[in-house]
Amino acid sequence: MAVPKRKTSPSKRGMRRGHDSLTIASFQECPNCGELKRPHNLCNSCGHYNGREIVSVQG
Repeated sequence: MAVPKRKTSPSKRGMRRGHDSLTIASFQECPNCGELKRPHNLCNSCGHYNGREIVSVQG
């Protein structure tokens, strides 16, 4: 069974974990209704995507 020969130092451990942090979710303003939405996703409030109405939202 493979076993590490030396203990991993905190510096090496930190270098390995350098890209593991969570990123902040990005939002864009919907050009149709002005609500915030995720990029490349359907707007939840008005149902528009890419300038067209995809889903009719009751409300």
